[in-house]
Amino acid sequence: MKRYITRRLLLLLPTLLLVSFLVFCIVRIIPGDAVTLMVAEMGFADDEAELRAVLGLDQSLPRQYWNYMRNALRGDLGTSLWSGQPVLEEITRRLPLTFRLALMALFWTLLTGIPLGVLSALKQDTWLDYLLRSVSVGGLSIPSFWLATLLVVFGAIWFRWVPPIDFIPFGEDPLASLGQLVVPSLVLSVALSASIMRMTRTMMLEVMREDYIRTARAKGLSEWVVVIRHALANSLIPVLSIMGIQMAFLVGGTVIMESIFVLPGMGKYLLDAITWRDYPVIQGINLFICTLIICINLVIDLLYGVLDPRIRY
Repeated sequence: MKRYITRRLLLLLPTLLLVSFLVFCIVRIIPGDAVTLMVAEMGFADDEAELRAVLGLDQSLPRQYWNYMRNALRGDLGTSLWSGQPVLEEITRRLPLTFRLALMALFWTLLTGIPLGVLSALKQDTWLDYLLRSVSVGGLSIPSFWLATLLVVFGAIWFRWVPPIDFIPFGEDPLASLGQLVVPSLVLSVALSASIMRMTRTMMLEVMREDYIRTARAKGLSEWVVVIRHALANSLIPVLSIMGIQMAFLVGGTVIMESIFVLPGMGKYLLDAITWRDYPVIQGINLFICTLIICINLVIDLLYGVLDPRIRY
């Protein structure tokens, strides 16, 4: 296990290096750049060449990338081209909101996906199973941004409810702050819950046919113990794999949810940066998100050994 963890940690650096290089190149091939927007639309300066020199964008791309990575390795992700604020400070300030939104969405996912998957498996080929499977297909098919837009539009028409424009900081009123995240987190969890439910159902059906399940029942164990302790525990390993993959979509989904529901988190910060071609912000947030996803997948891989002792050896 120690060799496995060491090997995964050693792969972290080249992965982040590759991601940073791809993001660095992709944002610069998008039509238009920050300097053009500053001069033509915002009137930041009269001389475009002089502004490029001030921002360090007159250097060659390899030189810019080298300077960026050299500073990033020292913990300096640069400063925003528009606001002049350090990117790392902005990410640190906005991260707790995004983290709470993703964590709440994950909570709804686990609260609904796994129990409904188990219930669907236990009621195989009944009307309840068909209903739950149909709901899961609908959850996978409906885009989250479309569902969020419908909630905002019809919520305003039918219930006179619109997302609050002013976000309440968690430190001022924790309950009110979390209350503003309930609707976007529920929308964010729909597709993930459907995916987890279908995987849980499939694995439960497979495990329930195993010999050790029949042995457990023959020993006189209650059905609750057989299902929870023996069947569900052995069904969760593939479910964890799906969760590791879906975490990337969950983090990406916060960008859309924060924009639709006007939440000042890291996702909305990234979307605004893409709109205004704020290169340091785009690079810094993507590097941070990539690191977070790699670490989450590492933790999930380590959980395999907790659920199945055979994997430890």
